[in-house]
Amino acid sequence: MRVAYFPDSFHEINGVAHTSRHFAEYARRRNLPFLCIRAGELPTRQTREGEFVALDLHRGLLSFPLDKGLSFDPAYVRHLPLITTALREFRPDLIHITGPSENGLLGAALAHHLGLPLAASWHTNVHEYAARRSGWFLRMLPKAKREPAAARIEHLALLASAKFYSLAKVLFAPNPGLCALLEKHTHRPCRLMQRGVDTQLFSPAHRDRRADDTAFVLGFVGRLSIEKNVALLAEVQKGLAARGITNFRFCVVGQGAEEAWLRENLPGAEFTGVLRGEALSRAYANMDLFVFPSHTDTFGNVVLEALASGVPAVVTPDGGPASIIQPGVTGLVAPDEAFPAAVASLIADLACHAAMREEARIAAGRASWDSVFDAVYQGYRDVLCSPAALPEPAVGRV
Repeated sequence: MRVAYFPDSFHEINGVAHTSRHFAEYARRRNLPFLCIRAGELPTRQTREGEFVALDLHRGLLSFPLDKGLSFDPAYVRHLPLITTALREFRPDLIHITGPSENGLLGAALAHHLGLPLAASWHTNVHEYAARRSGWFLRMLPKAKREPAAARIEHLALLASAKFYSLAKVLFAPNPGLCALLEKHTHRPCRLMQRGVDTQLFSPAHRDRRADDTAFVLGFVGRLSIEKNVALLAEVQKGLAARGITNFRFCVVGQGAEEAWLRENLPGAEFTGVLRGEALSRAYANMDLFVFPSHTDTFGNVVLEALASGVPAVVTPDGGPASIIQPGVTGLVAPDEAFPAAVASLIADLACHAAMREEARIAAGRASWDSVFDAVYQGYRDVLCSPAALPEPAVGRV
């Protein structure tokens, strides 16, 4: 089948972009008919390799930042003629979007206009981000009203997101809980679209710490932002110190708005900035425990990369990371208030920690990108082969 893919993010450093690049590589490697339409800072151009076609569209001067590395171009519709021409030449059977970016909105509109089935994958918990990013507003309310107001903001954002995603005939999400949530609010079928990991790139073989470096290294990789709950890292440091544990240090990989606060509140921590490739592989492998306090991640690619590197993880019960971890086998799942104790328990029990390192690597070895995208294509086939799922034929369909 011929798939036109409109990702929210492709060239940036985040989970959506990471998955999208692997999806495009999967299609290119298998020479599948695949049109990848993506926005970014690269010059506008179209490239072709066999059946794989990429259309890069430049975000212009009117673009404004949404987060570090992410932006939105309100004048993106100027690319409509180029996109329409590319679609006409490619003749897709289906359009797949990843969210309500300018690229996703245009993809959804074109699917409707051209009478093509629409697939949509949920990669970001926008409703939870909205609640956490509304702190500036909530601080102006009386303390008793802040929590109900945050819950209301989250609920309204979820309803708005569900309304958008209900335009699709089939949905994809990275964990079973999100699939159930989407099916409830959109009344559309939802399939799992989990994540894979490169177990050669991420491997304990990249560990190169000095033999005399006996510190227990606690690692974090990701955006240093409020929705990642990174303030909990400072609570972990305080909790360990209160228990008399001193032979540890943090290694924090990433950038973001909370970096200055973390530097002030994590004395002795190493801040590497953004790392890629072998440098990132070494950073993971040189960690002893991955500490990931986010409540909003829909999957947690970084957790899987840590496991592949032989590094067990401590995560919260909320979101996708909890579905990756086997509690007591590849790591621990703990609420915020129990995070310091969970970390301390693994520092104290080195035999348990060593067993978890081995199990983490084994578990990651079962996660393959090919199996992830094979399942996505099966979802496409189910949509295209179901008469009830197909839209009415559109006049002038490409």
